[in-house]
Amino acid sequence: MPIYKVDGVKKDGQQKYRVRINYTTATGEKKQMTKIAYGSNEAKRLELELLKESRSVAISAGAMTFQSLYDEYIRQKQHTVRESTLEKEKHIIARHILPFFSNMKLDKITLQVLQRWKLEIEEKGLSLPMRRNIYQPLNLIFKYAVNMDYLPRNPLTKLGRFRDAYAEKTEMDYYTPEEWRKFKTAAKAEVETTGFYEWNFYVFFHIAFYAGLRKGEIHALKWSDIDGDTLKVRRSVNQKLKGGDRTTPPKNKSSIRDLQIPLPLMAVLQEHKRRYADNAIGFNDDWYICGGTAPLRDSSVSNRNIRYSKAAGVKTIRIHDFRHSHASLLANEGINIQEIARRLGHSKIEITWNTYSHLYPREEERAVKVLNGIE
Repeated sequence: MPIYKVDGVKKDGQQKYRVRINYTTATGEKKQMTKIAYGSNEAKRLELELLKESRSVAISAGAMTFQSLYDEYIRQKQHTVRESTLEKEKHIIARHILPFFSNMKLDKITLQVLQRWKLEIEEKGLSLPMRRNIYQPLNLIFKYAVNMDYLPRNPLTKLGRFRDAYAEKTEMDYYTPEEWRKFKTAAKAEVETTGFYEWNFYVFFHIAFYAGLRKGEIHALKWSDIDGDTLKVRRSVNQKLKGGDRTTPPKNKSSIRDLQIPLPLMAVLQEHKRRYADNAIGFNDDWYICGGTAPLRDSSVSNRNIRYSKAAGVKTIRIHDFRHSHASLLANEGINIQEIARRLGHSKIEITWNTYSHLYPREEERAVKVLNGIE
């Protein structure tokens, strides 16, 4: 906020306020205007006056470098998105955008320049989804510049997004119930011969399949999150941020959810807890369900995934695809899309529908059957 209340200071009964405006000069230098006002209305009037004044001397598109724009964009965005989301975006920008645009003045970023950048990205041989992931933050940076009146329009608009005329739509990967049975049977055969700690991985995959949780949500589960036959999802653990594991709220508000535990998963959880209580010193309900005193490592989970799938003679799917397997099973059985969205913790039902609507093959037959019955 550019208006700050100065506590305990008044004049003629009017509260004292400090009005501060940050701006960038035509030479790229960061500046600040600060003035004092008494009374809320006067502070707001002064704020508008200073904004107008700063705009008159503020940076033009010709003087501002892309690096300066990026720095400002990141400062404001760090207050609006999750840390893990911001770190992913910063990584993409640092690798694929800043090396090309960093010292370039905004008015020098023409359609021709953008086309050269686009071709440079194309020649890296990256997948279409990755190229689109690179395009997105650059587009957001330019949108921010337009909103801040640094640019009259988004220069990416005419260029368009990355496309691949020959790319086939990739099918979602997931396990059928039969494939899952083979996977868990092979996994159980292995962990039974390797000690009780290996059961953590066996349980991890059961939670992923039967509850459809995200990887970070499984990592964050503690025994205290089990309340009778209910699993309470309240946290997520991110292992890719600097400084070690970071526990955060789940991905969005809808991701905070309570899920009734299916009987096969409940049986596995109960057996797992008995093993922990018998083998672990100092065991308590504040321990992680999968890992004990600390969550399992992502790399270890991936290694077991490959090992178990090979032993089972089934395809190896990504860890996230166990979540798809959960949703696909429910969709194929005609479970209401709203319930699937709730179980997955999606913020919007459109996300669920766009991802899984094609898995409702029986709906057309049911619809025709209804219509056939009306004569």
